[in-house]
Amino acid sequence: MTARSDSEPVDDALEIRGNARRGVASATLGFFVGFAGVVLYGPVATELEGAMGLSGLALGLLVAAPQLTGSLLRIPFGAWVEDVGAAKPFLVLLGCAVVGMAGLSTILVTLGTDGLTMAHYPLVFLFGSLSGCGIATFSVGAAQTSYWSPEERQGTMLAVYAGLGNSSPGIFTLVVPVALAALGLTGAYLAWFGFLVCGTLAYAVVAVDAPFFQFRKQGLAADAAKRRAETRGQELFPSGDAMASIREAASIWRTWVLVALFFTSFGGFLALTTWFPSYWAAVHDLSVQRAGALTALAFTLLAALVRVPGGVVSDRFGGEPTAIASFVVVGVAAAVLIAARTVPVAIGGTVLLGIGIGVANAAVFGLVPEYVPEAVGGASGLVGGLGAFGGFVIPPVLGLFVDLQGPAGYANGYVVFLVLAVVSIGLSVGLYRTRVEPTPDTAVPSDD
Repeated sequence: MTARSDSEPVDDALEIRGNARRGVASATLGFFVGFAGVVLYGPVATELEGAMGLSGLALGLLVAAPQLTGSLLRIPFGAWVEDVGAAKPFLVLLGCAVVGMAGLSTILVTLGTDGLTMAHYPLVFLFGSLSGCGIATFSVGAAQTSYWSPEERQGTMLAVYAGLGNSSPGIFTLVVPVALAALGLTGAYLAWFGFLVCGTLAYAVVAVDAPFFQFRKQGLAADAAKRRAETRGQELFPSGDAMASIREAASIWRTWVLVALFFTSFGGFLALTTWFPSYWAAVHDLSVQRAGALTALAFTLLAALVRVPGGVVSDRFGGEPTAIASFVVVGVAAAVLIAARTVPVAIGGTVLLGIGIGVANAAVFGLVPEYVPEAVGGASGLVGGLGAFGGFVIPPVLGLFVDLQGPAGYANGYVVFLVLAVVSIGLSVGLYRTRVEPTPDTAVPSDD
């Protein structure tokens, strides 16, 4: 279709599908469906470890496999939103996750747990990585949410989107052990595959791109589509070039500070969601069902849902002060878990860690559209992708502690989070000190 020139009158008959509520809701649905892949191996890690004879490092790599694609693909797909809107990138990522789950289910149906050996490790890793493609929808949905939301409510709306979407790992961490007991490993993964297919189809039905992208698809040139979208309440707009969006975001130094902060908060969330079930089973001798339930309730669901009030607090008091306070909580919680020798103390440390990481996630990502409004898609991809890469990097490091120290390494490994928290506090303070608020007489200095 040939785009109308900017000089042509805008056709009053042009309309958009949906509204801001539906736009954010559809993004949240898509992210909820895809993000369930975070816990793909966590609840069954002990079974896979025994079946394939895995070392701590190999186990850490396997449980982190979904985070490999789920983090790195956020960068190109978050930027792709700048060109085509969110619906198409969402469906491509969810489709890849469906393929991965289909392959993994086929292996389990064919071999079962007893038939798995170390020789199958590469294939299980590959299908786990494909299944993790749905995790990459985070940056896509975050950009969609930003384009549908007013600037003064970015923190709150992103926190609602991420908080509700992030709840799926917690729910699945609860459900998978129950499904394992009722259906067995193969039946549980087949049910999961069915959920992913149905969720992908549901997203395809309800998805709506932001007004700008809808007007572009109806033939309006970029400037005309922007003017028309502004009358529909859209305030943030794409740069129009995916790679240019990434380059522009990468040229702003604050983007890299946000990447580092998100590595600790969101990367840490992903890592701990997969690692906690092994920790509870190995250190405190809990069953798979109890380890999964405790992980979900004391950490994963809590960290996800606390993002909503965390976003509200960030909007009111500022993202940087909120991030500083939350990383202090993460550091204290990590110290508690290192020292914990009883279940009640460990639960207390886990709850504290969930609160700190959840609020930090809201505070850090809420700063993205504020600091990089001219390249939200590219910045969302860089921060969400490279930051989430912590979910792949951290579990193998925790596994090394286990290989070197035995069961004690499960607790001592939390020193990693203590160090990350201290570094993140320093970075947040530095970011806060360089912040310059605009006044009526002065413009905000360029970040370039």
